[in-house]
Amino acid sequence: MKTKQLFWISIGLICLFATSCKQQTQSEPEPVLVIFDTDMGPDYDDVGALAILHAFADKGEAKILATISSNKYTNSVPCIEIINRYFGRPDIPLGAPRNGVDMIDPRFERIYWPEILPLLYFHETKRSEDAPDAVSVYRKILSNQPDSSVHIITVGFLTNLAALLQSPPDEFSDLDGTALVKQKVKRLISMAGRFPQGQEFNVCTDNDASILVFGQWPTPITLSGFETGVEIITGKRLTTSDDIANSPVKDAFSMGMTIDVDGRCSWDQTAVLVGVRGCGDYFDTVKGRMLVAPNCESTWEDDPDGTHELLVWKMPKEELTRIIEDLMMHQPKK
Repeated sequence: MKTKQLFWISIGLICLFATSCKQQTQSEPEPVLVIFDTDMGPDYDDVGALAILHAFADKGEAKILATISSNKYTNSVPCIEIINRYFGRPDIPLGAPRNGVDMIDPRFERIYWPEILPLLYFHETKRSEDAPDAVSVYRKILSNQPDSSVHIITVGFLTNLAALLQSPPDEFSDLDGTALVKQKVKRLISMAGRFPQGQEFNVCTDNDASILVFGQWPTPITLSGFETGVEIITGKRLTTSDDIANSPVKDAFSMGMTIDVDGRCSWDQTAVLVGVRGCGDYFDTVKGRMLVAPNCESTWEDDPDGTHELLVWKMPKEELTRIIEDLMMHQPKK
């Protein structure tokens, strides 16, 4: 009798263990929590970056908590909303800076995509000025997230992040901005800087904010510099695809590529790729610190104990270009 009981107990334990292992194997990783901060307007690689972020959200790899403009340009937030709506996420919180820079791209004289896109697609937010204050959006969203959980991906000016660090306690949190970031943010991923030394657009546009953020940000920072994205040219497959129609992503690139006929550098897309999937097979990193001078020149200093990390090449550029453009061509779930 005892032998039979032991036999069936053993079988039960084996089945229970097998089921437990199967559940552990099949469990999906938690999506990366992302706040996306963009200067949507001067360039259109921001459009490709936001499209990639939505592709990751559709794949269950990311959850988009907010999409915020660092650019005061009046059509910046409407263009962000249009892309969110296209991918079936019209309710993603939006935000815009109350102070900062109003920036457009002077290269475009006739066809300027952020002026035309709002004429082609529906959007409820008529002007960036109508969107909530960026800092309030940050504080509200961050205060409701688990500690050390949020990835902030910034592909524009550092205006909002500097204002966030300097923000006082409010109705959303008793913490000041620096303490709130330290508690809630896991990592900042930034397309900024030119390395080993040089001037770069995002850093220079609001240089005071850049000095503050890269000097005082209290969590680790991953940097995708100018020299990384400039090597990855995308857009041609997207704009010539017969399978994609009525797409604000395709339309923005088609209008932008009236100037950049062979495609556009993928500065912002690299930041989103790494911000969600990590460096993985794509890049290696070197630890150190980014320093920003008053003349907006960025300099890199190696330091194995540094809190900043800089992307360096690992995957062949042609393969990485294909991966990024495949993600940019992702179509909304039906």
